[in-house]
Amino acid sequence: MSNPLGRASATGFIAATLLLGFSEPALAADELNSGDTAWMLTSSLLVLLMTVPGVALFYGGMVRKKNVLATLMQSFAVCCMATVIWMAVGYSLAFSGEGPFVGDLDQLFLMGIGVDSMSGTIPESVFMMFQMTFAIITPALITGAVAERIKFSSLMVFLGLWLIVVYAPVCHWVWGGGGFLGGAGVLDFAGGTVVHINSGVAALVLCLVLGKRVGYGRENLAPHNLVLTIIGASLLWVGWFGFNAGSELAADNRAGMAMAVTQIAAAAAALSWMFAEWLTRGKPSVLGIASGAVAGLVAITPAAGFVLPGGALILGLLAGLGCFYAVMWLKRKLGYDDALDVFGVHGIGGIIGAVLTGVFAAEAVSGTPGMLEGNVDQVGLQLYGIGVTVAYSAVVTFILVKLVGAVMGLRVEEDEEREGLDTSLHGESIA
Repeated sequence: MSNPLGRASATGFIAATLLLGFSEPALAADELNSGDTAWMLTSSLLVLLMTVPGVALFYGGMVRKKNVLATLMQSFAVCCMATVIWMAVGYSLAFSGEGPFVGDLDQLFLMGIGVDSMSGTIPESVFMMFQMTFAIITPALITGAVAERIKFSSLMVFLGLWLIVVYAPVCHWVWGGGGFLGGAGVLDFAGGTVVHINSGVAALVLCLVLGKRVGYGRENLAPHNLVLTIIGASLLWVGWFGFNAGSELAADNRAGMAMAVTQIAAAAAALSWMFAEWLTRGKPSVLGIASGAVAGLVAITPAAGFVLPGGALILGLLAGLGCFYAVMWLKRKLGYDDALDVFGVHGIGGIIGAVLTGVFAAEAVSGTPGMLEGNVDQVGLQLYGIGVTVAYSAVVTFILVKLVGAVMGLRVEEDEEREGLDTSLHGESIA
């Protein structure tokens, strides 16, 4: 009589041998993984796509025809300037060293980063490039708040300084070695505090100091081409998968979940903004649904690597509603001229997302539970991270704005503003 246990044991031994023989060995932390590297190369390109042409077209369609080239120019020029600053000093301040507040200067001009330098399972050059695209888009977002009235020279100087003394330190606090916010347990997967709250608060301060556009509240300042805006929003949406799923820095299951919840939150926010506008204003607008999608993308950014689909759905719905009322009610109530609603979408959306990350964080995704899983303290940590970022960004931005304004002046002359910045600042027009 044959022995079934013996046959089973033999079969198991053979199967185990085959699996061991054909499976890849586990990689060491500093050993190159071609799959991770390919994904991060792709993610870097996707995030770069978000600024040029994403933000450029999104903003360019929302201004008046006489300012469209100047608006495109701002995004393009910021991309170039931020690249050089990040290479020269920004990356070193954000990611070298182990200080709690800012990095050291050991990697100025990318010193020490060679072909064989590694960051986990990807080349450090790829990690540096990925983070560079974040440093590019963050100041580019600020430009929307002061569209149609700021001097190009002053804007460039302000944003260059801001990148060094505001963005780089906040980036280090959250993501750098020894950073005190990350070390305290503040959750920010892909930039809720570092990118969106930071830029949104800076945008609000800048537009408050600069003042309102000529004719604001009296003349028609409607967008000149919403086709450009919806194309820009669509490019932002696609690029955001690199932004969020890429922040895992690996091609793995958590990156897959980050991609899924990003799509869900964006769609939910677009719908909630659309229906809120439909109910309150009688008609759903193209600008509204595009703005809602961006609001959802903003809000899911800090949460993407921590939440499950159900949490992302609720987060997106709340973000769409919250940002809609910030743009349609809060802005009018306070009377500030944030031309393209940077604070209403990025500032408020980032705050909503950061708080709800503490609510919906799931232990199954990252090992960190949120309030709904019994970790009430996480919401407090999120509020702490928000408060520190808001305070630092607001105070230092105000100082920088006043400094640049005293030395260079901030605003174009009234006749230049009425003529349009395309002609008055750049000597060009699309007519």
